Amino acid sequence: MSNAIIEQLNSAVAAAEEKLKAATSENDIENVRIEMNGRKGIIPALSKEMKNVPPEQRKDTGIAFNDAKNKLQEFLDAAVDRIAGSSDSSGECDIDLTLPGRKWQSGRKHPISTVMDDCVSIFRRMGFIVVDGPEIEDVYHNFDALNTPADHPSRDPGDTFYFGDGRLLRTQTSPVQIRTMENNDPPIRIVAPGRTFRRDTPDATHSMNFHQIEGLYIDRNVSLGDLKSALLYFAHEMFGPKVGIRMRPHFFPFTEPSVEVDFSCIMCEGKGCRICKNSGWLEIAGAGMVDPNVLKNVGYDPDEWSGYAWGMGIERIAMLRYRINDIRFLYENDVRFLEQF
Repeated sequence: MSNAIIEQLNSAVAAAEEKLKAATSENDIENVRIEMNGRKGIIPALSKEMKNVPPEQRKDTGIAFNDAKNKLQEFLDAAVDRIAGSSDSSGECDIDLTLPGRKWQSGRKHPISTVMDDCVSIFRRMGFIVVDGPEIEDVYHNFDALNTPADHPSRDPGDTFYFGDGRLLRTQTSPVQIRTMENNDPPIRIVAPGRTFRRDTPDATHSMNFHQIEGLYIDRNVSLGDLKSALLYFAHEMFGPKVGIRMRPHFFPFTEPSVEVDFSCIMCEGKGCRICKNSGWLEIAGAGMVDPNVLKNVGYDPDEWSGYAWGMGIERIAMLRYRINDIRFLYENDVRFLEQF
């Protein structure tokens, strides 16, 4: 009986070798493996006959099984290497060129990115140059150089993110204006878009991380009328020709005089509604003429040079433009919300 099993093993392995030599694909190799070693394959079937082998012949029969399995594995590996090498040497890959192409879905800009790009584009058409600066700032550029008093509430750790070494996350993009003036002679006409950080409690209109775009124009004989003209042009380009603007007296440490800038409500066209609290106006920006102390801090002569500066929130503009009633929608990454833009 053992001689018969050994003969069948040798015959089956020889047949498998010939099939593997003729194999042209990985499927052919897999079929041979299943035929020989599969659950219902030849080798498992013959191994069940071991119970009928006389005790004195079982050792030789077991050795024959091991030899058959080893040889079969060598033949399988050789066939795999041959097909892989043939594929590499030909430079061809298994691609069916007759299949239809896959349509790639294009992504979308986030509404904040869209609004920021549009703001930059509008001011560029007015001759402003885009500049950038670090998000991690020092106290001098974020507060001192901007004429912010030592006891100003914005300096409090409850309002500003400080690091252990005294540096901080910038609370506004205004430090970019200081750095630009320190390194350039006037005239200057720049816009500085970017992220800012404050210790605000998140709610429908506040976030600890938000975006601003600020502008600065320094030249001779710059007036508040120039500022109003620039912001009126921006309002018309961003919200349409029917939008008007108004300026209200205010106070900022780095401008004198300072103004709050309102746009007529784009929801009700100035008639009064829930969004504008029936006033017909929406607060958009803080602005004013650059304080002479700020000019002195960067080495400019305030008797020769003057200028205006303004800053506005990108999220605020996006919420008005797209009729969004909660700033948190812009940061929750809800695909159902983002797909609308």
